[in-house]
Amino acid sequence: MRTCALFVCVAVLLIPAALAGVNVSSPSNGSTVQSPVHFSATAGGTSCSKGVASMGVYTAPGVLAYVVNGTKLSADLSLSSGTYNTTLEQWDYCGGATTTPLTVKVISSGAKTFYSLQSSKGWKGYGELPPKYDICTSCSGVSWSLTQGVSSPSMDGKSAKFFIGGSTPYADVLWNNHLIGDGTSQGMPDSSHSIVPNVHDFIYDTYFFSYDLNNSENIEFDVAQFFNGMGFMYGTQCEVTNGEVWDVWDPANGRWIKTSIPCKPNKNAWNHVIIKMQRTSDNKVLYQSFTLNGVTHDLNWKYGHFSVPGGWYGIVINFQLDGNYKQWDYSVYLDKLNLTYY
Repeated sequence: MRTCALFVCVAVLLIPAALAGVNVSSPSNGSTVQSPVHFSATAGGTSCSKGVASMGVYTAPGVLAYVVNGTKLSADLSLSSGTYNTTLEQWDYCGGATTTPLTVKVISSGAKTFYSLQSSKGWKGYGELPPKYDICTSCSGVSWSLTQGVSSPSMDGKSAKFFIGGSTPYADVLWNNHLIGDGTSQGMPDSSHSIVPNVHDFIYDTYFFSYDLNNSENIEFDVAQFFNGMGFMYGTQCEVTNGEVWDVWDPANGRWIKTSIPCKPNKNAWNHVIIKMQRTSDNKVLYQSFTLNGVTHDLNWKYGHFSVPGGWYGIVINFQLDGNYKQWDYSVYLDKLNLTYY
């Protein structure tokens, strides 16, 4: 039985494979958001046997602000205040395409950034010995140093070299810098307590390089926030040689949680890492996404906070190197270490 006239069937055959649509999870249509705006979507179905080739975000007609190969899109776009008629689009290998329109209102985020923190004053180093890993300033079995203003390897002539050594297997070294509040190195004591309690979002953004990355167990990138008797430890670590995935810290239960997000940094080369974290409206630690060398993975795992002793108050940035089973010496260089908060 014929279902169409000959000319109709021929016309259908000439049309590129149709797509079922883009599945958008963030932001929601008609929502009011802060910049940077997080766009997250997955491709819909397609009748193209070869599948979906790429996806993108248009922030205005004809303005393609972001494109990525594959069937998943995750991007943080810095947009000025205003209403945007955005479009998320996917393209398949057969020449077909489909779009999902999205209207969002962007308001000023009030985001602020500490730039080039690897060059900043205020860094302090501490050893951590197994099995308790309590911090110590003079520890037998682990050694460390920090050298700032390194010209090579460097991206801007002012990288910082973080070194760990010693003789105790699996010993670690923690470096931290008190940015806001108690012990501030940035001239921001926040004596009126008007800044720290109002910060909800953090973006840890840095480049790192190592000549001897094989000697590392883990590399850790953390932010800590303390106020009103509550502690929020946004702890993340790259399992360099034992798992090659990202871990996140559960502050309420004091334990590391392994994710399935890969962390395979390039050796003898600069690696760019961006980690987005948030304190939610119900005071939970939310790990939003990880980006390593341009590849973003959304996580959105949430954990409780912990109680803070002694009235700690402030915002702290951490960087940590973990020793391996032989405690072999190694160094990691940081450059363009920026922390954005809002």
